Amino acid sequence: MDKIKKYIPWIVVLLLVLWIFQSYNGLVNKEEAIEGQWAQVENVYQRRADLIPNLVNTVKGYANFEQETLTGVIEARSKATSINVDAGNLSPAAIANFQKAQEGLSGALSRLMVTVERYPELKANQNFLELQSQLEGTENRIAVERKRFNDNVQNFNATIRRIPGSIIASITGFERKGYFEADAGADKVPEVKF
Repeated sequence: MDKIKKYIPWIVVLLLVLWIFQSYNGLVNKEEAIEGQWAQVENVYQRRADLIPNLVNTVKGYANFEQETLTGVIEARSKATSINVDAGNLSPAAIANFQKAQEGLSGALSRLMVTVERYPELKANQNFLELQSQLEGTENRIAVERKRFNDNVQNFNATIRRIPGSIIASITGFERKGYFEADAGADKVPEVKF
C-alpha cells in the first residue's frame, strides 16, 4: 500500500498533463476548423470576383449601357479583392473590414442588375442569363459558407470562454474570433411598391 501511495502524486501530475494536452489540442483543432472554413469563404468570394469580368464584358457589348454603372462594379470588385484577411488573425475588426469591402461589391452588383432591367435585349441574351444564374448561385454559396464559418467561430469562442477551456486559452494565447454579421439595415423590412 505504501508503494502505491508513493506513485499517487505522479499519477495525478500525469493525468493533469494529459488533460492539458488534450484541451490544448482540442482548441488547435477548433481553430484549424475556423481557418479551413475561412479558406472556403474566400473561395466562394473569389468565384464571385471571377464571374464579374465576364458579366461586365457581356454587358459592355450593349452600346447604350451606362458606363458609370460598369465602372462602379469594376472599382468595387477591385477594392473587394484587395482586402485580404490572414486566417491566423480573424479578429472582429478584420472580419468587419473584409465584410465592408464585400458589401460594396454586392451593392454595385445590385445597381448593375437594376440597370439591366431597362435593357430587354440584354435580359434576353443567353450568355448574360447564364452568368446571372451563376452569380445568383454563388451568392447562395457565400451565404452557406458564411453560416458554416460562423458556426465554427461560435463553437470555438464558446469553448475558450467556458471552464476549463478558458484556463488553457488564457495560458496559451487563444483569442476570440470574429463573426460575419448582418449588413447594416438588414433588420428593416424593405418597402415594396407596385
